[in-house]
Amino acid sequence: MQTLERLDAAALAAVVTAYRDALGVHRDRINRLNVFPVPDGDTGTNMAMTLQSVVEGLPAGPDADLAAVAQAIRTGSLMGARGNSGVILSQILRGLAEAVQDRAVLDAPALVDGLRRSADGAYRAVQQPVEGTILSVARAAAEAASSSAGGLLEVAEAARAGAAVALARTPEQLEALRAAGVVDSGGSGLLLLFDALLHVLDGRPLPACDTPPEACGSPDRPGAGSPGRSDAGSHPARTTGAEPPGSCRYEVMYLLDAPDEALPAFREVWSGIGDSIVIVGGEGTWNCHIHTDDIGAAVEAALDAGRPSRIRVTDLWEEVEEERWVREAAGHAAPAALERHTRCGVVAVCTGEGIRRIFASLGVHRFVSGGQSMNPSTAELLAAVEAADADEVVILPNNKNVVAVAEAAAAVASKPVAVVPTRGVQEGLVALLDYDPEGGAVDNAAVMEASSAHVVAGEVTRAERASFSPAGPIAEGDYLGISRKGIEVVAPNLVDAATGLLEVLIDADHHEVVTVITGEGAHPGDTRRITEWVEDRHPHLAVELHPGGQPLYPYLLGVE
Repeated sequence: MQTLERLDAAALAAVVTAYRDALGVHRDRINRLNVFPVPDGDTGTNMAMTLQSVVEGLPAGPDADLAAVAQAIRTGSLMGARGNSGVILSQILRGLAEAVQDRAVLDAPALVDGLRRSADGAYRAVQQPVEGTILSVARAAAEAASSSAGGLLEVAEAARAGAAVALARTPEQLEALRAAGVVDSGGSGLLLLFDALLHVLDGRPLPACDTPPEACGSPDRPGAGSPGRSDAGSHPARTTGAEPPGSCRYEVMYLLDAPDEALPAFREVWSGIGDSIVIVGGEGTWNCHIHTDDIGAAVEAALDAGRPSRIRVTDLWEEVEEERWVREAAGHAAPAALERHTRCGVVAVCTGEGIRRIFASLGVHRFVSGGQSMNPSTAELLAAVEAADADEVVILPNNKNVVAVAEAAAAVASKPVAVVPTRGVQEGLVALLDYDPEGGAVDNAAVMEASSAHVVAGEVTRAERASFSPAGPIAEGDYLGISRKGIEVVAPNLVDAATGLLEVLIDADHHEVVTVITGEGAHPGDTRRITEWVEDRHPHLAVELHPGGQPLYPYLLGVE
C-alpha cells in the first residue's frame, strides 16, 4: 500500500470506521482497566458506542466532501456520547473535525492543528482537569505532533508515540491507578485513534487484543494493565478522564438545548453540586455530564438554562452488570408469552432464562435484554412496545438506569404506555402479581407500582478488585451483599454475604415472605444453608425459591 500524505473525505471516514472497529475489539480490555471492585463495563463500552454513533452518521456516496464528514463527526460524537469518557472523546473528535471543516484535505498542518484543538477543548470541557487521565494523553499527543517537522505520516507517528508515553505514565500521576496496577482506561482507548490513523495512512494492521483482558495494558507497556490489589483507603475510583475518585453516587447525563450565554450560570450551579463535570458542544446544543448526589438539582439546573433531553442517570455503586448479559440473552428467543390479544400488555427488561420463564408465566408479552452498563435503547424498548399484541402497554424497566429510557419510549409510542419504575426483577416480579391484562395501562401501572414499593431488594455478587466500602475493606474475590442503598456486607464466602444481607433487609415485625432467585454461581448446598438460616432466624417468614439463571449475581433477594 502506498503511504498517504493527505486524507480526503473517504479516507477520513475510513479512519473513523477503523477506530470504531478497534474500540470494538478492545472494548472488554478497556473496560477491565476501570478501577472498581465489582464487574463493570464502562469506558470501553462508552467510547465504542460513541464512535458507533459517529459512523452511523457518516455521509454515504463518493461525492461527500471533507466538510460533510467533519460535520458528521461533530454531530455524531456530540449526540451519541455516553459516559464521562464518551463526552470527553466527543470533544477530542470535535477538535479534529473543526481543523478540517474548511479544508479540502487533512494534511500534516491540519492534523497538528486538530490535535491542539482537541486537547485544548477537552481541558476546557472538564471543570477540574486532573492529570493521569485521557486529558494527559491527548495533550501529549498534540505536543508531540507539534514538535514533528515531517509529513502527515511522521506527525501521526509522533502523536502516537507521545500518547503511548503519556499513557504509560498515568499510574505515576494517579494513586488509584498505581495501586490497582493499571493504566488509564480512557487514555488507552484514545491511543487506538492513532492506530486507526496509521492503519489508513500506511496500511499498518490494527492492534489485536489476543491476551486476556486482565493482562492487556498499554500496547507499548505489556502487562501494564494487570490488575493488582488496591490497598487504597478510599471509595472505588473511576478514572475515565475528569476527576480523582470521589464519593458522589450518581452519574447524570443529558443533552441541553440552551443559548451559549446561559452556560456560565449553569456551570456555576453544577460546580456546587458535584464533580466530574464535563460540558461540551456549542451553538445551542450541549452534552452535559456530572457525578452528583443530588439528581434533582442536576436536572433542575438544565430547566433553568434551557430544555434537557435524553436524560440518563446511572448509580455508580450499583453498576455491576456486564454487556455479556446482553450478548448471551440476544442469542435466545424469548419464552412463550401470552399469545392472545389483550387490552394491556407488558414489556419487561430482564436477563436470565429462568427469570424470563417466570415473567412469561405471569403474562409478559415481550422481553428486552439489557444490563446496568448496557442499558437498552429507546428504540429497542419502542420496538418491543409496538410488537406487543395489545392496545396499551406497561413497561417494567427492572433497573433504575432504564426508567428514563422507558419513559422516553412511552412518550413517542403509537399506543398508550405507562412505566412502572421497578429497579430490579424482584420489584418486577411482585408488580406482575397485580397485573390485569384487561385493565388500562395507567390503572395497571398505579396498582403495580404500589405493590412493588413494598419490596425490599438486594443482591449478592463478587468483588473483582480490592477496594473499600462503607461496610469495610474489600479484597479481590470477596462476596458483596448490596442493597438499594449500596454495599451492606463484605464476606469471604457466598453464604455469609447472603445471610448478612438478609439480616439487613428483613424487618421481623413487618415482613412475611423472602424470595430467593438463584443465578450463575449459586450452588444447591449454599442455597439450602441460606434458606435454613431464614427458617432458623425467622421461622414466621415463608421462603420462595426460583431459578433465575442471571449472570454475575448468584442470588437476587426480595423481602416483602
